Amino acid sequence: MDLFGDERDEQEMPQAAPLAIRMRPRTLDEYLGQAHLVGPGRLLRRAIEADRVGSVILYGPPGSGKTALAYVIATMTRSRFVAMSAVITNVAELKQLAADAANRLRASGRRTTLFLDEIHRFNKAQQDVLLPFVERGTLTLIGATTYNPFFYINAALVSRSKILPLRPLDDEAIRTIVRRALADAERGLGARPIELTDEALDHIVTVSDGDARKALNALEIAALSTPPREDGTCRVDRQAIEESIQRKAVVYDRDGDQHYDTASAFIKSMRGSNPNAALYWLAKMIEAGEDPRFIARRVVIAAAEDVGNADPRALEVATAAFQAVDFVGMPEAQIPLAQAVVYVATAPKSNASCQGIAKAMEAVREEKTHEVPMHLKDASYASAKRLGHGEGYKYPHSFDAHIVEQEYMPNGTRFYVPSDQGYERRIAERLERWRAELARRRGQEAPG
Repeated sequence: MDLFGDERDEQEMPQAAPLAIRMRPRTLDEYLGQAHLVGPGRLLRRAIEADRVGSVILYGPPGSGKTALAYVIATMTRSRFVAMSAVITNVAELKQLAADAANRLRASGRRTTLFLDEIHRFNKAQQDVLLPFVERGTLTLIGATTYNPFFYINAALVSRSKILPLRPLDDEAIRTIVRRALADAERGLGARPIELTDEALDHIVTVSDGDARKALNALEIAALSTPPREDGTCRVDRQAIEESIQRKAVVYDRDGDQHYDTASAFIKSMRGSNPNAALYWLAKMIEAGEDPRFIARRVVIAAAEDVGNADPRALEVATAAFQAVDFVGMPEAQIPLAQAVVYVATAPKSNASCQGIAKAMEAVREEKTHEVPMHLKDASYASAKRLGHGEGYKYPHSFDAHIVEQEYMPNGTRFYVPSDQGYERRIAERLERWRAELARRRGQEAPG
């Protein structure tokens, strides 16, 4: 199960290993990206150089350097370094590893560091097995996950570890990694005369999405599958890279951070009246295979929450798009979805209704519950009058302007305050006319 071996410095990486594995950095100076963690003077860099890395959980997208960083730590630590994958490791193996680590610590004082890839794959019981060994220092844990550890890893284990978020590699880092692989004759492709065109390199950078593994895999497939020319050189152009990659895979997890973060960006772009950004995040979700009904529900909510009565038609358009998703189906349903998204994004905005219900809900929860006034109670059944229900109720349509002053709720709190945006401006003007009319009537009824 020790993927790195115990005598790491003397081992050679097998040539049969994929290029992405052969090109893993061996030192911090070779490691690219994550300057916020391992840049000069950063805490993690100092800890690695001093061989004092405590339990950490590396959290980031695929190809951002989690396993590579563990490999660097493996080459620089004096502790025994064991690597396991939560996909194939069981509780019995963990307990045996912990027992061996305890014996080694007692006999020689040598510590054991466990690198556990895909740690989120462990269930709660399996994670609990690690806890006492990490807590006592029997094992130093380095976990790696693409999922948010605060959601997928036990709180007790998280509290005993440093959470280190990794970011996708930037374009320059991907370029450097590819060029290193082309130049390295020992571990990379440098022993072969390969010519990578600038256009091909640009395409690798674009489609890799900050994923070093994806970039190196594309390069290796293209280089090995492209026949050499008469002079023996292998010219890898953009077409070869496109054929090697076939299709850009969108990094997206249907039940994890990418799902929630992309949906958040989608909603905020509509709220922020940016149709271009809203369409981009819509396209990302569609391309990644997101449930179109989920997308449609978000549009309906945005139409009510963020547009509201500034443009009441927004809710009609959004609801129609929701119905079209089931009626038409994908991929054609992306068209009414796009129409609704653009409509909501470009509509005037008001959250007055949303704020109004929030205030009303707070009043119901926090304040004294008001009794329904007697004149508003249901008077439709035969015995209602004997209870006094409906007595004194004034029917608004019997009065001028179809309004009449009467108590509709005790204390008359204003929950809805219309904005001056779009159609809601007309609502505000109408409410003001009604208030003025009722005030005029009160003035006429006041004793002279």
